[in-house]
Amino acid sequence: MGTTMTGTERKSERKVLRVLDGEAIGPPPAWMMRQAGRYLPEYRATRAEAGSFLDLCYSPDFAVEVTLQPIRRFGFDAAILFSDILVVPHALGQDVRFVEGEGPRLDPLDGREAFSKLREAGDPAVMTHLAPVFETVTRLRAELPGETTLLGFCGAPWTVASYMIGGRGTPDLAPARALAEGDTALVDALIDRLVTVQTDYLVRQLEAGADAVQIFESHAGTLPLAVPTSDGTVEPVGDVAESALPGAPAADALTRWSLQPIARMVAGVRARVPGAKIIVFARGSGLDGHARVVPETGADAVGVDWGVDLKALRATVPATTVTQGNLHPETLIEGGAALDAAVDAVLEATAGRPHIFNLGHGITPQTPVAHVERMLDRLRGQG
Repeated sequence: MGTTMTGTERKSERKVLRVLDGEAIGPPPAWMMRQAGRYLPEYRATRAEAGSFLDLCYSPDFAVEVTLQPIRRFGFDAAILFSDILVVPHALGQDVRFVEGEGPRLDPLDGREAFSKLREAGDPAVMTHLAPVFETVTRLRAELPGETTLLGFCGAPWTVASYMIGGRGTPDLAPARALAEGDTALVDALIDRLVTVQTDYLVRQLEAGADAVQIFESHAGTLPLAVPTSDGTVEPVGDVAESALPGAPAADALTRWSLQPIARMVAGVRARVPGAKIIVFARGSGLDGHARVVPETGADAVGVDWGVDLKALRATVPATTVTQGNLHPETLIEGGAALDAAVDAVLEATAGRPHIFNLGHGITPQTPVAHVERMLDRLRGQG
């Protein structure tokens, strides 16, 4: 007669959690950012059935289905909750909509009057609005294979604030940067509210069944040009490139607007969920910024974007630092020998070190499914 594994025994099978504990596994476990997405025909079918993108996010039936699709097809070592970072501003009362072919649109939070209309961090309506997300997490943990790690997530305060202020994503985030330099107190208040709300949001995901969470600082490469001084004025601290990669923000701006708020979130989550596993992805922060993520935020792992030399980063950080990434999404589109070589380069750079195989940004819709299969065959030693 067979025996039933305990929860602890099932968790011990989850390779991503073992790596987040500092174990070097060869070959490393793998998942992909945006792995549930438009490159999959089954996702496109479910998306059409769901209607709007937000309906897809808020319906546990649909959200569970699309989260499971890449697990069924590829057997990834982790599933990441299907949702969006903008459900949080939506829960705060900001109008959020997704325009087909254009992306998210929000009513811009361009001043104090707009800010005053947002819900307070302690308003019960905020988490009530997000209840379908927590239901999705619980159902996913029950339906996923025992060896599959379940990841929750949210956006970092600066990244979410930049969308809330500008009303959309722009290459240089000029509206958010301008408000941060012109009304620092307002942006501080917005980031404080996001720190509080999103800390609670991550805690509830973990309580609902997530094994670990990732904080996406997708806009670290487009931080403000200035930071406050002790007398309340602002001073320039460096230029921000038009493109988030391969440039990097000035060190003070990265600390002020990104790493410090994330560190508060990490500490807040761990105060309520001791030992919580947290990955931080600070896209566009450069080699130095990536090296600072773990020591300055307290995260368990740093997600590495495609603009950073992974071998150079591994040589810069302690051998025990857990890294994740950084295969270029365009290399996955190219496929063939170039993809094989890129996979081999990641394995060489991280040999004997704790690493989670992933992309350096999200997979793009035009990626052939066969190329994902080839990548995994190469990684797993079958190619």
